[in-house]
Amino acid sequence: MVNIILITLSCLSVLAGCCKTEPNDTASKAEYRKISAEEAHEMLTTLTDFILLDVRTETEYMGKRIEGAILIPHNEIKSRAEKELPNKKAVILVYCRSGVRSANAAKELVSMGYVNVYDFGGINDWPYDTVNN
Repeated sequence: MVNIILITLSCLSVLAGCCKTEPNDTASKAEYRKISAEEAHEMLTTLTDFILLDVRTETEYMGKRIEGAILIPHNEIKSRAEKELPNKKAVILVYCRSGVRSANAAKELVSMGYVNVYDFGGINDWPYDTVNN
């Protein structure tokens, strides 16, 4: 029970950070944020406006993915992000297979000025539902 309360409080603090709009707030600063799969799941189930970004290869994406994810392979972030992700204030939840590519892609997005980027690692550690083709 204590763990559920702690996870809920943690998620609420993450969500509260997403709603800030003042120039001096954390949400308006571009910085890398690593969160757990549990925190990401909480955000996916409570937020109505977010982007779920899979940065693996198309083959990996077609094999297994989290429902609702869009695909921009990590090595195409620089060339495709500004066109396909025009809102730099959007909440973007990033994942890959094991967490390496998602970290690199999230950091690249932050360097491009995206301010609400959350890396939750790899689909290998995702204990929730996925879809297969």
